[in-house]
Amino acid sequence: MLTPDIPFGVPAFALSGDQIATVLDLLCRGCDEAKPHLTPGMLEVPTTIVVRKAMRRVKKSLGLTNLQIRGEHELENMANDDPTILGRIDITLQFLHQFGDEDAYVAVECKRVDSGDTSLNGSYVAKGVERFAAGRYAAGHEWGFMLGYVLALPASTIVDAVDARIRKTYGESAGLTAEASHSLALAVLEGALVQNGSHVIRLKHVFVDMTPAAPTTSSSAAADGEPVVQ
Repeated sequence: MLTPDIPFGVPAFALSGDQIATVLDLLCRGCDEAKPHLTPGMLEVPTTIVVRKAMRRVKKSLGLTNLQIRGEHELENMANDDPTILGRIDITLQFLHQFGDEDAYVAVECKRVDSGDTSLNGSYVAKGVERFAAGRYAAGHEWGFMLGYVLALPASTIVDAVDARIRKTYGESAGLTAEASHSLALAVLEGALVQNGSHVIRLKHVFVDMTPAAPTTSSSAAADGEPVVQ
């Protein structure tokens, strides 16, 4: 008969430095692997499906057997018995020490961003970062990841806009700090947010070149996942 694991603190929510680096590497390699399969005007959801598949291929090629990459992950509202859910996370990963605990995962929220599109860049914060800050995603976790699909360069313009929006929304202490970038990333940054008014969660922001998915018209202003009339 199986016996329950005895936790110390919340070990399933913790990530080591090597594990954080592994997630970053898989995201960057996966996006690079996905680029040839993107098409102009591809929106967030289909882009993320292509990226997830690519990440799994990279994971297999690297022989990584201590983690799994899952597709869109529904967060169930366990406070009631109705069919409502708290949200859907684009990509989740689970390391070996997290297996068996549905609440333990590495959450990755994906958003399109564009140096010339204030609407998309604003959505990165309002409909991405906010889900971590509100505790809808990764409640009580130590880490979360934001993956920015850059449709138009320069990335520095996007980073500045996102950083300014985060500081305005969550305060100066939530501002982003640049880190050593991955060779396949345009920028890697880190910031910390107060989640649900008390818990602090750290977010790793990874911006990658996905310009092959850039729209051929002004349709980039359309909401992610919505049909576009060309």
